Amino acid sequence: MPAPLTPEDVRLAVRAVVVHTAEEWPTGPLCRNDGASYPCRLHRWGRRVLETHGLNERQIEALIRHGNPFVHVPFPFTATGPSPARPGGYPAPRAGGHPGPAARAVPQGVRPTAPGRPVTPPVTTPRWPRAS
Repeated sequence: MPAPLTPEDVRLAVRAVVVHTAEEWPTGPLCRNDGASYPCRLHRWGRRVLETHGLNERQIEALIRHGNPFVHVPFPFTATGPSPARPGGYPAPRAGGHPGPAARAVPQGVRPTAPGRPVTPPVTTPRWPRAS
């Protein structure tokens, strides 16, 4: 009996099918990531996990065309709408009938200037090397 899927399995499967996609070569399609014949082992595994999760072929192809390996697939997945665990993904409506802004936690050492707009301290060193 196969083990039940976890949200991490689904997240890694999306990453596998997007990163290990086909690239055309004169000898035929090869995996874009590792050069193995397409579909490679990780791409096949990712497809099996996503199909087990409830996605159909068309939805998997749309994920691949989208090209973002970090796109969110709801867990549990339902083809007719958002998952029941997170109905709508929106905050509850206010008394006026429309959803309000989501409350954000302000990290320690960050001074908010306006509600919901924290000011982060300046970065002393760049996070990545600058292109010249």
